[in-house]
Amino acid sequence: MRAFAVFAGLALLGAVAFTIVSFSAPASSPAGPVTAAGQPHRETLQERLRRLPGDHRGWAQLAGQYVDRARTTGDPAFYTKAEGALARAAALDAGDDAVLTARAALAAGRHEFADAARLAERAIAANPYGAAAYGVLADARTQLGDLAAAQRAVDRMMGLRPGVAAFARASYAAELRGDPDRAREYLEYAHADAWAPADVAYVRYYLGELALHAGDLRTAAGWYAKALQADPAYTPALAGQARAAALGGRLDEALDLYQRVVTRLPLPQYLVEQGEVRLKAGLRPDWTLLAAQRRLFQAAGVYDELTGAEFEADHGDPRRAVRYARAEYARHPNLVAADALAWALFRAGEPAEALPYARKATSTGWRNPLLRYHRARIEQALGLSARIDPGFDPSLPALARFS
Repeated sequence: MRAFAVFAGLALLGAVAFTIVSFSAPASSPAGPVTAAGQPHRETLQERLRRLPGDHRGWAQLAGQYVDRARTTGDPAFYTKAEGALARAAALDAGDDAVLTARAALAAGRHEFADAARLAERAIAANPYGAAAYGVLADARTQLGDLAAAQRAVDRMMGLRPGVAAFARASYAAELRGDPDRAREYLEYAHADAWAPADVAYVRYYLGELALHAGDLRTAAGWYAKALQADPAYTPALAGQARAAALGGRLDEALDLYQRVVTRLPLPQYLVEQGEVRLKAGLRPDWTLLAAQRRLFQAAGVYDELTGAEFEADHGDPRRAVRYARAEYARHPNLVAADALAWALFRAGEPAEALPYARKATSTGWRNPLLRYHRARIEQALGLSARIDPGFDPSLPALARFS
């Protein structure tokens, strides 16, 4: 499921990823010494906080930057740094909307979506005109399975600050309700609005994802290449190229690309994708790093039963997958969690119990090929009429998951 996060300045966020909202924070000041080239020195945020340690919004902004660094580096230790910055901010002004919004973003980064929604709503009560809080609220409500509330938050954000962050969320809302044309239109608006390289790369990447999951590998590969032109360091676009190569049957090329991806950013999603491509190429996967990454995230307070459920259902112990999926669905009853529980139950030999969850996962019209495949397999097992897309490759399920 597409992820979103928040960091200071108009740049980009997102669990694997992600779009942007900005906090209100003081701009860096050119006052003070000059550089060796004779240009005014622009004060960094850390320098400002050393000079003005009572700047609660500066501490909130720093926390937002740490949340984003956790995403872009795959290092959950940045969540701990964000927590420390927020403790300083809250000690200064716990009720400020920027502080509450940053706390909500941290909670969302740690997959504590109920807390994220509560904190975002408190931020909105403190300042009904803060677009960033509506963005976090939309993300949290989506993860909690309340798409109507998420749409209201997106609409409010669009009214307050129509830009890359709002358009990206509107695109995802349209995608979830089965309207890919409208989803693409919103992303095109975002593309027209984007100017920072990271934002341009982000939008182009998701245009590629829309094409990929519609089966248009050529268009998808074109968008991924354009994303990397905008920002060569944007790893999700490199992962997109790897997916397109694998789904197009170019397994050696895909494996070369995946090695570059996981060297840069060893996120669980990418590690699972790499392992599946290795299996398809007749090679043995190595899940060691995947297990290590999960332990690192858990040590930093990030509990992701969803990834565990999906992995165990496809490559491990289906009964363990059911336990993970039940825990995830109990906390976050969204479409993807419903699908994960349905597939885990099916793989554990319980198709009748799985069917209601598969139907919920596909109830909005979302054109997610993996969810449709799972439901068709479950229905076929129960003797119901169902059609499996012949173009879907069941040996590469992780590549069909929306990032």
